[in-house]
Amino acid sequence: MTSAGPTAGPTTKGLRLDAPTPLGELAGRRLTDDVFSLPLLTLDDAALAHNIAVAARVCAERGVEHWPHVKTHMSPELWARQEAAGAAGATVATPVQLRTVHAWGVRRALLANELLDERDAAWLRSALEGDGGLEEAWLEVDSPRGVEVLARAFDGASPDVVARLGVLVELGAAGARTGLRSLEEVRGLARAVHDAGLRLLGVVGYEGAVAGTTDAPGRAAVAAWCGQVRAAAEALVADGLVAGVPVLSAGGSAFVDVVLDELPRPSADGSVPRVVVRSGAYVSHDHGHYERADPWSRIAGAEPLRAAITVWGQVLSVPEPGLALLGVGRRDVSFDIDLPTPMWLRPASDDNLGAALPLTGARVTALNDQHAFVSLDAGTTLEPGDVVGLGISHPCTTFDKWRVAAVTRGDDVVDLYTFDF
Repeated sequence: MTSAGPTAGPTTKGLRLDAPTPLGELAGRRLTDDVFSLPLLTLDDAALAHNIAVAARVCAERGVEHWPHVKTHMSPELWARQEAAGAAGATVATPVQLRTVHAWGVRRALLANELLDERDAAWLRSALEGDGGLEEAWLEVDSPRGVEVLARAFDGASPDVVARLGVLVELGAAGARTGLRSLEEVRGLARAVHDAGLRLLGVVGYEGAVAGTTDAPGRAAVAAWCGQVRAAAEALVADGLVAGVPVLSAGGSAFVDVVLDELPRPSADGSVPRVVVRSGAYVSHDHGHYERADPWSRIAGAEPLRAAITVWGQVLSVPEPGLALLGVGRRDVSFDIDLPTPMWLRPASDDNLGAALPLTGARVTALNDQHAFVSLDAGTTLEPGDVVGLGISHPCTTFDKWRVAAVTRGDDVVDLYTFDF
């Protein structure tokens, strides 16, 4: 699709504009066109299509729902592609993100955190009471306070509106992130949800906080945690707190293979739970953390994902042998897990954004706000004016540094996507 609605202007990073311009007018150009400036974020269209298709197909084959975590990109255009491929809902991390996706027209949303601000809870009630917008919203709770906030906000709401609010009790793990630490705590809080007249759906959690590695011991730890989620959900059904099939939900960006093996297992009575995975970083993948962790490559019949993100920056200085400085820094690329990886070179003689050549023998060793320090092996040279394409690690903290990305097929810009951070 072509993004004709959003407008960019002279202050938009990655673009060289003299006046406000509809982004739809910029599609159909080439990266060498003067309208694009450096640094520049590009998304490979074929890689996006591949990644979205792989996740959609695997989830469909396993009979699970995919509610991708759109906090990864906060892009209405990327969400539209995910929804078109079969995503049943969108996951968000904060109330403002919930309001944002509501503005996109998302019909089903999961807030993967506890909602504790009375004002946000009041807004949610109004959104569910509105016409033609949010049809269903799910939230997590891990404290009596979270239940009380929801109960007060929805006190007096019509049964139809209350039925469109789904509550999931969050199970965590000792030393991990949010979530209750024991089965008895889960049962007690679930009872509070039920007694407050709210609709209890099941159990939710984030398995990525359980294990720091995707090796065999890490996957075993996640599998054990998934077993606890199943046991908790079965206990809530046995307690009469969940009517019908319980919902079980996990993240899945690094451990979706384990989640898909463990959560959909039938319960003792033979019933199969409703499983929702929230994988988000899959959509763009990366050249670092998720390339190493890629769970889709461990699923029989699936395919490895492909990195879609490249951040392009110009060589600003070569002050001494073996060192080059790029005009790309912490304001442009992720650095919370790994530093970026030089992947491509466009020599200055090729008008900066000519054909990209593989770049070897170069490593980013440090980042400042607007500079990357690149160490060069003997035999590898960069010159001022050259353009380097960087692969990144952890897409979530690259997307949030941009408001526009060029979507490319080769050097052709086929669309421009926006980010609502």
